[in-house]
Amino acid sequence: MYDADDGNPAEQKKSKLLEQMRRVGESSGRNRTERLNRQPQAQPRHVTRFEDLPEYKRVATQRMAGELLGVANPFYRSHDAAAGATTRIGGREFVNFASYDYLATNTDPHVATRAKEAIDRFGISASASRLVAGERPGHVELERRLASVYGVDAAVCFVSGYLTNVAAIGCLMGPQDLVIHDEFIHNSALAGIKLSGAARRLFQHNDLDSLENILKTLSSDFRRVLVIVEGIYSMDGDIADLPALLELKTRYGFWLMVDEAHALGILGKRGRGTFEHFDLDPRDVDIWMGTLSKTTSSCGGYIAGSSALADILKAEAGGFVYSVGLSPVLAAAAIAGLDILKSEPKRTERLRRNGHLFLEEAKAAGLDTGLSMGHSVVPVIVGDSLRAAQLSNDLLAEGINVLPIIHPAVPEGMARLRFFITCDHTEEQIRRAVRLTAEKLKSLKDRNFGLASLDMEKMMQLLPLAQAPGGS
Repeated sequence: MYDADDGNPAEQKKSKLLEQMRRVGESSGRNRTERLNRQPQAQPRHVTRFEDLPEYKRVATQRMAGELLGVANPFYRSHDAAAGATTRIGGREFVNFASYDYLATNTDPHVATRAKEAIDRFGISASASRLVAGERPGHVELERRLASVYGVDAAVCFVSGYLTNVAAIGCLMGPQDLVIHDEFIHNSALAGIKLSGAARRLFQHNDLDSLENILKTLSSDFRRVLVIVEGIYSMDGDIADLPALLELKTRYGFWLMVDEAHALGILGKRGRGTFEHFDLDPRDVDIWMGTLSKTTSSCGGYIAGSSALADILKAEAGGFVYSVGLSPVLAAAAIAGLDILKSEPKRTERLRRNGHLFLEEAKAAGLDTGLSMGHSVVPVIVGDSLRAAQLSNDLLAEGINVLPIIHPAVPEGMARLRFFITCDHTEEQIRRAVRLTAEKLKSLKDRNFGLASLDMEKMMQLLPLAQAPGGS
């Protein structure tokens, strides 16, 4: 029978190549089978159910403890509209202390206009890695503007703040290196260190004597040394001692990385961050890291520093090279947020006043605000995780939305409500929120509401039921 491909040399060559590949595959398969037949048969591997993992058991235990005390889950509250100083949940308006919109850029008309223009021109997605086909003018402009904010040569943007730390640290550090970090550093930095394979040491929070002891003992044993701190610490609201860190840097020769996620737009007269707050030269810091989701109300993250640093990350960081480029609409929104930061410094002034007012009122009410210095983040430390969750629910009933931070995000005994302050909060909203927080917390304490009030014997009896398939 005639084959249509018989007279086509290209098709003949293709058929021969495929046949050769099949013969190699069949030979390899026979050899593998023969080797396996000569070996003793392995026992069938037991596949662990997700329900049996300790990670799931922790979740189930927390859920059961909440159910025993009648504590509704305060997380994953769905908002009906844009969230700023106020929000809508379930059709009801709330004063909102649970969003990062520090300078009220999220609903600003300028940001919305620039974002809509970007959608009309570029659509929603960059649709490819920037390295191959995803580069857009907004990416270049945003990186130029971020470098200008920090007074450095260049910046690189990533599609998420978490990925920024993971990709940058994972790229720059390796198994021959050492990363030293503040004990309260963000989880994304820890993930980046793990990815890098570098040795890791932590120093006591904001204790530079603790840091120096590590540097004295270990720094000479490694190829590269990186020290990581946060400008404003996201859980506690205090500030890194940047002048003292730079003094140590001159003596011990390490790279210094400062996470500015909660400091850009907040610290400094013009909101440029930690270096402006301390009136320091930003070029003395090797790596500035930040996110686009707070002050600029977008999404993504960035690294700012030298041109060489930017070149390395754009060529070698997997989270940049192998990831789709930042959405053009998000880049446009971030640029517009930086426009507002530069042109309206009074927003930073209002935020500073509101943060200080909240801190003063909270202290006067006897609330434990921990280490907070009254900037963008003010925690109210409750101690007990279940008590913190119930306090959040009690405040929600009064029209105030603020979320708890509980174990394992913080150690048990250090659970808190974390208040994010914005420039648009009014004095009356702040005073009322503090007053109600103090009243509701006192009521919970008077009732001894929390983990200490649980019937642990009953909980242990019910826990296996909660972990079983189909359990509550």
